[in-house]
Amino acid sequence: MSGTRTGDQGPPVDTDPRRWWGLVVIALAQLMVVLDATIVNIALPSAQRDLGMSDGNRQWVITAYTLAFGGLLLLGGRIADLVGRKRTFVIGLVGFAAASALGGAATGAGMLFGARALQGAFAAVLAPSALSLLTTTFTDPKERGKAFGIYGALAGSGAAIGFIVGGLLTEYLGWRWCLYVNVPIAIAAVLGALALLHDRPGHAGARLDVPGVLLGCGGLVAIVYGFSEAESRGWTDPMVLSLFAAGVVLLAVFVWWQSRAPMPLLPLHIIRDRNRAGCFLTMALAVIGMFGLFLFMTYYLQAVLAYSPVKTGLAFLPLTAAIIIGSTQISARLLQRVPPRMLMVPGMVLAAGGMVILTQMTTHSSYATEILPALLSLGLGMGLTFMPVFATATAGVAPQDSGVTSATVNTSQQVGGSIGTALLNTIATTSTATYVTAHLTDPSDRTRVVREGVVHGYTVAIWWAAGIMLLAGLIAGLMVTTKAPKHGTPADTPVPEPVA
Repeated sequence: MSGTRTGDQGPPVDTDPRRWWGLVVIALAQLMVVLDATIVNIALPSAQRDLGMSDGNRQWVITAYTLAFGGLLLLGGRIADLVGRKRTFVIGLVGFAAASALGGAATGAGMLFGARALQGAFAAVLAPSALSLLTTTFTDPKERGKAFGIYGALAGSGAAIGFIVGGLLTEYLGWRWCLYVNVPIAIAAVLGALALLHDRPGHAGARLDVPGVLLGCGGLVAIVYGFSEAESRGWTDPMVLSLFAAGVVLLAVFVWWQSRAPMPLLPLHIIRDRNRAGCFLTMALAVIGMFGLFLFMTYYLQAVLAYSPVKTGLAFLPLTAAIIIGSTQISARLLQRVPPRMLMVPGMVLAAGGMVILTQMTTHSSYATEILPALLSLGLGMGLTFMPVFATATAGVAPQDSGVTSATVNTSQQVGGSIGTALLNTIATTSTATYVTAHLTDPSDRTRVVREGVVHGYTVAIWWAAGIMLLAGLIAGLMVTTKAPKHGTPADTPVPEPVA
C-alpha cells in the first residue's frame, strides 16, 4: 500500500515502504547503462578478431554507443516528461535489452555497430527517466541523501564495474556475453518497475519541440563525433574542425531558439540557475579526467604489466569500493549538515591527488605500493563529488522539468566522458611519439624505448587529468553556493521560473 505524509513545507512526502525496493530497480537500470559504456572495452580485441574489424573501424563499437547516448539524452529527458517517466523507463529497458541481444548475435561488424547505436539511443531514454523517477520518489531531505548516495556510487563506479564484468565474461564465456548479460538484468528491472514504481501522468497536451530536438541533438552529436574522430584524424583535420564548428553553431542557434520556443526542449531557467550550472560543469570536468584514466589503466595493466582481462578487471575493484564508500558512507551522511561544495571541492582535490600519484608510474610499477593508493584516493574523491552533484542538480526542479534536468546531468557526464577519452588519448599518443623520437638511438633497443614512451605518454596525459579535476573543484567552490538541504530550499519545493 502506498502512503503519504504531509510536511510543514512543500507537497506530501511518499512513505510507501516499497520505494526502497523501487530504488533497487532504478539503480539496477542505471548500473546497466553506465557499465555498458566500458564493459565492451576489454572484449573488443576478441570481437575484432571474430568479426574481422579493421583497426580503424573498431572504435565504432565504443563510439556508436556514446554518440547516440550523448546526442539523444535531451530528447529522452523531454519524452520522459511528456509521456510519463515510468512508461518511458520501461520502454527504455525493453529496447535496451532487444538491442543488446541483437549485438550479441552480430554476424558482422556493421550489425554490431548498429546494435551499439540502438543501445545508446534507448539508454538516452532510460537514463533521464531513471534519475527523474528517483528525484520525484525521494523528496524528504534525509531519505534523498541516502538514495542519491547509492545512485551516485553506481554512476561513479559503473564504468569500473564494467571492466571487472567485461574481463570475467570475456575470459570465461566469450565477448558476446558482454552484450547478452543485459537481457536478464533488463527483464528483472522491467518486472520490478511494473510492480514497484509510481509516477505522475505525463503531460498529454504538451508537444515536443521538434526544432529544438534537431538543433540540440544535432549539435551534441556533431561535437561528440568530432572528439571521437580527433583520436584517429588529429585535432587539425578539416573534418574534425568542421564538426566542431557545426556543433557550436547548432548549439548557439539551439539556445536562441529555446528562449523563444513556446514549449522548449530545455527550458533555459534550468541552466541559468548558478548552482545547477556549477554542478553540470563540475560533472563534465570530473568525468573528463576519470574516463581518460580508465582507458590508460586498462592498456597499462594489460599491455605493460601483462595482466589478464580478469586480473585487469579485479585491479579496478578497490576503486569501485572507494567510490561506493565515499558516496554512501561519507557524502550521504554529511550532505544534510554541510553545503554541497564542502564535499565537492575536497572530493576533486582528493581525486586530483590520486592522479598525481599515478604520474609516477613506470614500466615496472608495483600495484600494491604505487597503483592501489592512487585508485583509493581517486575513488574516495569521486564518491564525495558525484553524490552531491546529482542531488543538488536535481533539487528544487518543477515536476514537469525533472526529466530534462536529469537528462542534462547525464549529458554532461556522457559528453565529458567522450571528450576525456579523445582529448587525453591524443595527448598521450603525441607525447609517446615525441619521447620515442628523442630516445630511440639504437634500433635493437626499440622495444624497451617504446614501452617507456607509452608509459611516459600516459603520465603526461594524467598530469592534464589532474589539472582538469582541480579546475572542477575550483568551479564547484565558486559556483555551487547553496546551503545544506536542511538549511536551504526544501528538495521538494520547485524553483520558480523567472518572469520574463
